[in-house]
Amino acid sequence: MRWDELTSDQFPEAVQKAEGVCLLPLSCIERHGHHLPLATDMFIGRETCNRAAALEPAIVFPDYIFTQILEARHYPGCVGIDADLTIRLLENVCREIARNGLKKIVFVNAHGGNDHLIHYFAQIQLAGPRDYVVYVVTPDFSEEDGAMIKAQWETTVDGHAGEKETSAILAIRPDLVKSDTLPKDGEGMPLGRLQNLRDLGVDVGIWWYADYPSHYCGDGIPATVEKGNRWLDARARAFAKVVRAIKADTETKRLQDEFFGRIEKF
Repeated sequence: MRWDELTSDQFPEAVQKAEGVCLLPLSCIERHGHHLPLATDMFIGRETCNRAAALEPAIVFPDYIFTQILEARHYPGCVGIDADLTIRLLENVCREIARNGLKKIVFVNAHGGNDHLIHYFAQIQLAGPRDYVVYVVTPDFSEEDGAMIKAQWETTVDGHAGEKETSAILAIRPDLVKSDTLPKDGEGMPLGRLQNLRDLGVDVGIWWYADYPSHYCGDGIPATVEKGNRWLDARARAFAKVVRAIKADTETKRLQDEFFGRIEKF
């Protein structure tokens, strides 16, 4: 059930059917090599949520692109939001989701640059009382799906616009894939320009640019529609399994309320 496709009259019944669960697809607008659309993560996030909700009823929030992507601002088309506004806007959106009756908000992240952001965001939910719970979900594939998905990939380096994402967009929006622009010169391989520091456990904000200045990591040439559908379906099954568990979860909210209750006694 897509939030943006429901009428206002239909919405309350949809909330009941979803048992108060909202899938919030987090993505961004950024360069994806020469061959994929700027909205690659958005398309993948949306499709993952749609397929998961078809397996386990949930309301899918409209495409949410205003996340962390400052590392792509050196290329045209990127939409990079100020860090403080990113947090405030996401907090505001979660409050609005909850105000509409969906008290279990599940982050479905489709952008690797959000990994630190979403876990930090989950932690700062303890800043003050709220009547909802934010769940940051990174589900594992089933053993069967994991083996199938691992076996299908032909490339060993893949992190951005490579075999995986190219396969997904071929499955979702093949008309947007510019296969004729795929480089054949190893452009997607890491440059290792800060590898000496990374080997010592040193992290810096410019690390992605140091390895992948063209915003391409991997090789999209071996991508296929079939690989994309298998990967998307496996992700949907993994998220649907988690949604079922979240629907049954009452302990997280109880503990959250208990925590805030103890703070208020000081």
